[in-house]
Amino acid sequence: MKNDLSAISDFAPNRRQLLGLGLMLAGAAAINVVPGFQLLASAQAAVPPTAQKIADHFSSVKSMSGEFVQFGPNNQQTGGKFFLERPGKIRFNYDGKSNFRVISDGKSVVILNKRLKTSDLYPLSKTPLKLLLDTKIDLSGGRVKSIKEESDLTTIQLADKSVFGNSKITMMFDPKSYDLRQWTITDAQGKDTTVMIYNTKEGVSFPADTFAIDYAANRELNTNHR
Repeated sequence: MKNDLSAISDFAPNRRQLLGLGLMLAGAAAINVVPGFQLLASAQAAVPPTAQKIADHFSSVKSMSGEFVQFGPNNQQTGGKFFLERPGKIRFNYDGKSNFRVISDGKSVVILNKRLKTSDLYPLSKTPLKLLLDTKIDLSGGRVKSIKEESDLTTIQLADKSVFGNSKITMMFDPKSYDLRQWTITDAQGKDTTVMIYNTKEGVSFPADTFAIDYAANRELNTNHR
């Protein structure tokens, strides 16, 4: 999948936009279903075959790299490069002077701001990002909240209160190639952050330290900021 996007600004994302990559933690607001979606009435509702095929195809992508552009709740825009390795590993290197990094090593997710020397650590299992990075995208158990099939786009909305409360993730796929185009994270306050990916390559290999988290450095940074 190769798309061209115009140059993006040198906007430095704040904490909320960074969390929009999939790190929204549990909240208290009710799930808002996007208008026009087909609602699944119960946890036992059958998943449409097309949706399952798309999920299986994306699950089969074991590694991927590319570029991303991110739009925050107030239309802030930034971007950079990403690296994904299933299960559980992803890295976002943001462009610009802020030197932001978001890294998941399969167990934890760290948000690192080298310029401000801050480091925030979260369990991967408690974030919407987990659904994106699982070995298999699980559409069972009522996780699928809505599905919309159009000629140019298939949209699947997932949520799992047991994992991340009332946050949700909406993934958009090409209906012909089944390639992932973008995803939107809606946090517990109903604020959306959208990530579009392009210039992607599948089946790539990464250096061993690509997804490494320096836990000792994380502890030191947090100790120094107390």
